[in-house]
Amino acid sequence: MTARVDHEAIVVGAGPSGRFLASELARQGIDVLLVERRSAPAEPGVVPPQGGRAIGLHPPALAALEPSGATELLLALAARVERGLAYDGPRRLAVLDFARPGRRFPFAVSVPQSATEHAVSLDAPEPSFDAEVRSVVPYPDRVVLEIVRNEQEQELTARAVVLATGAAGRVLALPYARLAAREYPDRFLMSDSAEAFDRRGDDRTAVIALDPRGVLESFPLAGGGRRFVAGFGAEPDDVGGASLEDSGNGRSGHAARASERLRRAVAERSGDAASVPAFEAVSVFRIRRALLDRMRLDAGGRLFAIGDAAHEISPIGGQGMNLGLLDAAGLAPILAARLRLDDDQDRELVRWERQRLASARTAARIAGLNTALGRPRGRLEHTALRASIGTTMRTPLIRTAAKAYTMGFDRAA
Repeated sequence: MTARVDHEAIVVGAGPSGRFLASELARQGIDVLLVERRSAPAEPGVVPPQGGRAIGLHPPALAALEPSGATELLLALAARVERGLAYDGPRRLAVLDFARPGRRFPFAVSVPQSATEHAVSLDAPEPSFDAEVRSVVPYPDRVVLEIVRNEQEQELTARAVVLATGAAGRVLALPYARLAAREYPDRFLMSDSAEAFDRRGDDRTAVIALDPRGVLESFPLAGGGRRFVAGFGAEPDDVGGASLEDSGNGRSGHAARASERLRRAVAERSGDAASVPAFEAVSVFRIRRALLDRMRLDAGGRLFAIGDAAHEISPIGGQGMNLGLLDAAGLAPILAARLRLDDDQDRELVRWERQRLASARTAARIAGLNTALGRPRGRLEHTALRASIGTTMRTPLIRTAAKAYTMGFDRAA
């Protein structure tokens, strides 16, 4: 006998992966509740100058979003990134062409995270905001959530629950999975500028400069301008002058110091001081790697973790949000069939979990390699690295690099 529950499914977290999963479940006729602890949603259709960090969507994610109609909406807004250029000072080391024979989308795209969230939410229920989930307990026939909403404690039940909380809510999964985590010492400064340009690449080109002082990445933005990300390695905590929070609100001159530090890094590492903009809003951030050993958190297949709740990787390479969207794309039809047909779908869930865990490990290794390549190093070590990259990029391995850069090794690709 099926237990009486409040909802067939509850998705915890209204970021891109949570919204997409809720939308796909609703599109397949599942009664789904979407809860979010935040109180202020991003206004649909409005692109903030410094919104969520994630702007890149790779070909596998574009293909996964296409049946929902989200890809068509995003392509109308996005900047298409068709190639990547690697430089060492004025010397070009490599050209990575993202087009591959037979690929549906021969490019990555750059689009604000707020636009992605809006596009993947077409069929999703309106999130229930100000809902903080305190605990999640799976039973053989249901999952029980303890929620605080409007300062009132509440118990909700569902036949299945998916944690798409991001890293902040990963604690809800920890009673049911082992976590392998690593803090990286690297610091990064990042800013978007609508006026910025990069003389080394056009508006369809990503540019990466390998420099002894640290990496400099430059990406086109939707609507014009570019995002710059500069790495500083394991420097003291005053890199850029402050923490992420202080840089964002301008306290104690931190924002001005961070802006000047980034402006100087772009000028020095690009070799083009004349075209460097004044950065108004600069983020200072660190990175970490955290992988759960499972994504199906109970034996009955009623509790799951996806996205950053299950696997957080270095953002260098821009694969994190894509991983979460692909998690949701794979889980949605299996979970919908399970709930609609009262079928355990165990074989399909095992396959989905195995493939997504493998994809997360692969993405983590690639992101870790990208992070290591971009660290500051001595002149001799840098010269050896430059020679090695230059030699490698003149072989067929350049296609492997392009495939890795665009998530071609993901099991869903």
